[in-house]
Amino acid sequence: MVMTVEDVDLFEAARGRLEAIAYRLLGSAGEAEDAVQETFLRWQAADAGRIEVPEAWLTKVLTNLCLNQLGSARARRENYVGQWLPEPLLDGDPMLGPADTAEQRESVSYAVLTLMERLSPNERAVYVLREAFDYPHREIAEILDISEAASQQIFHRAKKHIADGKARTEIDQAVARRIVEEFLAAATSGKTEPLVRLLTGDAVAIGDGGGKVPARAKAFEGALAVAKFMRGLFKPAEHKRAMVGGSPAIHVTTANGGPAVVAVVGERVVGIMCLEVTAEGIAAFRNQVNPDKLVRATEVWTAAGGHGEPLLAL
Repeated sequence: MVMTVEDVDLFEAARGRLEAIAYRLLGSAGEAEDAVQETFLRWQAADAGRIEVPEAWLTKVLTNLCLNQLGSARARRENYVGQWLPEPLLDGDPMLGPADTAEQRESVSYAVLTLMERLSPNERAVYVLREAFDYPHREIAEILDISEAASQQIFHRAKKHIADGKARTEIDQAVARRIVEEFLAAATSGKTEPLVRLLTGDAVAIGDGGGKVPARAKAFEGALAVAKFMRGLFKPAEHKRAMVGGSPAIHVTTANGGPAVVAVVGERVVGIMCLEVTAEGIAAFRNQVNPDKLVRATEVWTAAGGHGEPLLAL
């Protein structure tokens, strides 16, 4: 079919929402972009004039493409080297999507994106469409070709899975940033005790290097084990500089709506550590160092410019 300017404009107006849905469903910015592009190709091949509700049509096509992708992704992740973590997005990235409500912000948090890996593809789709984009169950049922009652049941089941895996209530961002700065000071002090005091007793640290950057395959668990690991991680060493191509500058920023530590060499992001900060202390560190999952973050970081002086350099 030959597309009209109006057809293209209609799709472009929907692109941001489609990308935000796809990112939440797939946990990967690159895969989300691919899914949206494939949706565009199908829109291009369709008879747009015969589509009564283009937004619903586009969402249905995209969601089903993502569901197919999730099925194959699960098989690939079984052979993934080490831990698999989602691709983090830095503050200001439009792919983060709407953040007007607590539910929308939580649905794209790094902790919840990680927890969503436990859901079935259908559970993930219903949870994202309902929780983050407020689709009524009637429309979700039409998108997924299920009954409205089934959509409601799947949503409640998915929400319970997420709630069961979440840490304690998170705290104010300004307080969280202060705690992150205290953490960095403690991590570079060379002492373990100050770090332990900032962590919850059951704190965990997980890293994703994708087999391209060294990252421990098994998570560190417990405050003492995590504190010892962090003390070593933030200890300057020549072999670490050689591995990332220079001396990393460490910044405190926001990723996926939560506090994060970003390591930058030149203008290239070489690591993003997302921290889960609760009223009891830091409950989790999720460290993304796979370079394939830092390409978009580097683009956003470079485009933003003027990040100020780093908190420290390693």
